Amino acid sequence: MDRVLIIDFGSQVTKLIARRIRELGIYSEVMPYFKVKKDNLKSNNIKGVIFSGGPRSVNLKDSPKLPNFVYESSIPILGICYGLQLIAKNFGGTIRLSEDREFGRREISVTKSSPLIKNVYVKEKKSQVWMSHSDHVENLPKNFERIASTQSCSSVIIQNLKLKIFGVQFHPEVSHTVGGTKILGNFIFDICKCKKTWNMKSFKTEIIQKLKDTINDKKVVCGLSGGVDSTVTAILLDKAIGKNLKCILVDTGLMRKDEVKTIKDLFTKVYDINLKVVNAKKIFLKELQGVTNPEKKRKIIGKIFIRIFEKNSLNDKNTEFLAQGTLYPDVIESVSNMGDKSVTIKSHHNVGGLPKKMKLKLVEPLRELFKDEVRGLGRELKIPDEFIRRHPFPGPGLGIRILGEVNEKSLKMLREADDIFIRLLKQKKLYDKIWQAFCVLLPTKTVGVMGDNRTYEKICVIRAVTSTDGMTAEPYSFNKSFLQNCSTEIINNVKGINRVCYDYTSKPPGTIEFE
Repeated sequence: MDRVLIIDFGSQVTKLIARRIRELGIYSEVMPYFKVKKDNLKSNNIKGVIFSGGPRSVNLKDSPKLPNFVYESSIPILGICYGLQLIAKNFGGTIRLSEDREFGRREISVTKSSPLIKNVYVKEKKSQVWMSHSDHVENLPKNFERIASTQSCSSVIIQNLKLKIFGVQFHPEVSHTVGGTKILGNFIFDICKCKKTWNMKSFKTEIIQKLKDTINDKKVVCGLSGGVDSTVTAILLDKAIGKNLKCILVDTGLMRKDEVKTIKDLFTKVYDINLKVVNAKKIFLKELQGVTNPEKKRKIIGKIFIRIFEKNSLNDKNTEFLAQGTLYPDVIESVSNMGDKSVTIKSHHNVGGLPKKMKLKLVEPLRELFKDEVRGLGRELKIPDEFIRRHPFPGPGLGIRILGEVNEKSLKMLREADDIFIRLLKQKKLYDKIWQAFCVLLPTKTVGVMGDNRTYEKICVIRAVTSTDGMTAEPYSFNKSFLQNCSTEIINNVKGINRVCYDYTSKPPGTIEFE
């Protein structure tokens, strides 16, 4: 297959570049800058190279750099944000700290034509892009041309046609950049001359073969949570290794209403997969008793999960692997391959929450994918649509949707409220229009009045967002009557809740989950 290599300099949105390229039908792979070798460019039919953005300044002594062979490879290069500045500095340009930093939506003016922006932006007309930078190119290197600018940044798009090297100061990979995907398409098709050879069907074939090669005749234990990610992971493994797969559903006591029965029915009635249900409610609640810090919750839950999987698999010496439905958004929020130059937003129990010492090796076939890609893979695997369409559900479950201490009373309240909210969404045919919807129980109480009596009960927050990949999200715009009906239903039917609020926060600045 024709491939595009994306060199990662630590940007939070590097994988979005890979996702956009894959959407265009070209296989792409991401590699940290410090792992790039000559063989990486010579092998694997690499047709183009993209430099990602990054949090550092190219003027710092210890800033990430690349060896000369990358620039001398004759393979077309596109630098994004930090990548543009790295290209300019490497060829003799100067980079300066901007007096007016540019973050978010900005308008650019095109002054010269370029194959990179063909049929996207036109001269003398402003176009919207998305910026996130503090430095800018002050002086262009020799033989490079300036294609576009903003009021604060003179070199927003640059090119060297002879070397087939291009740079953009903005981020074409994010949805807020108008025509961003088309720019990437111009680069990979018109400049790199790539041919469409990749799709979810070919990915399915490739990943199943990779699982066979990795696992061989060993056995795998796969943790199920009820979400689409762990379901797709399990079915992939079933296709790859068959009877060498053992699925474990840990009933943590932190799951949604009727969750265990729903999952059990799928794997025992629809699929002939070895499934064991482990009742560990008492263990989880005991360990979480008195714990209010969300990071501690996640790490406790992750640690118990691993210990249960090990306990239920180590009696079989042939079991070497633990499979999880880890996705890329989980990875970048928990830990980055850029070491200490990245920022941990929160530890996901299946990534940053894992204990350092484990007796099982990890298998994470979905680690490079976004949620919508996982759903596409699930359809390719012919998994029932009711599971493919399910909203994301975090591994730590309701444990991170109860702010403060987790206990049986709070779990019962939240479980009932959440069930009412989801039922109403489905009744009004809103469920499939929303990326993720759930309830959160706050640790604070407020005064209310019911039947002429004073109440002092908890607050339930309902949360519903729209998104494409979970990297960014916007609150869903319900009409007033739905929110009023939802509030009334929850308060009337869930003892212990006397107030319902709706969360209008987008991501960023918030995350989708509260903890």
